[in-house]
Amino acid sequence: MLMNTQTNTLSIADGQIHYDITGEGTPIILCHAGFVDSQMWNPQINILSQNFQVIRYDLRGYGQSSPATQPMSRRHELLAVMEALEIDKAILVGCSISGTTIIDFTLKYPEKVIALITISATPSGFELQGEPPAHIFEMFGALQQGDFETASELQTRIWFDGMTRTPEQVDTELRTHVKAMNLNAVQRNTFLIADSQPLNPLDPPAVTRLSEIHVPTLIIAGALDHPEIARSATLMSDSISNAKLSFLESSAHLPNMEQADEFNRSVMAFLQDL
Repeated sequence: MLMNTQTNTLSIADGQIHYDITGEGTPIILCHAGFVDSQMWNPQINILSQNFQVIRYDLRGYGQSSPATQPMSRRHELLAVMEALEIDKAILVGCSISGTTIIDFTLKYPEKVIALITISATPSGFELQGEPPAHIFEMFGALQQGDFETASELQTRIWFDGMTRTPEQVDTELRTHVKAMNLNAVQRNTFLIADSQPLNPLDPPAVTRLSEIHVPTLIIAGALDHPEIARSATLMSDSISNAKLSFLESSAHLPNMEQADEFNRSVMAFLQDL
């Protein structure tokens, strides 16, 4: 149980966004990956809230937020959350799809960003090369057929287990938690409704504009993730001025959960240097 946490909902557009706030100080906003929800940040809340005001929220269509009913602009969703909570400027942390979001957000609203931490992310406009992840077409087929249990299992294999491990080779308790978060979003069909064709994409996309980012930036990736995530991390590190790059061993797409202690040390060292 996380202590001293304020939990509430925000009314944004025609729906509700679930969020919680822990601690006091400079705001740091945690934005979750597009196959889980804000509970993915449980291993970070207590350590971060010792020095920061930590805000995390469920994207529309995930966790306890309202279902998604149309394509979303996650960049505008983040802006709406900040405005509703009267946060003028924050440190932004984003994993996977939310890593893409916070990069776009930083390019659009640089005055609102203190620092940037991306995890397992690609910038908008990044073109994937090589073989797609195993099971991905089977997973989309299951989604289209309404076989949510199979789709959730395959998404968990692709993103949590990674390319080189079987389900038996990862932490069973963590995997069960990830799959439960994922199944909720899969049953709502959130990705196909809200994120497969996002609303108002950044134009031109971030991949062509990374040199415009001048805030302190930490880029984290799991060593067992798809190799295109590693290529993206290296590209961003090379293109963003003074960016720091960290690969965490023994983890795939959610290194903050699988390698929480090492992840926390890396993040806290970066934040202390700001």
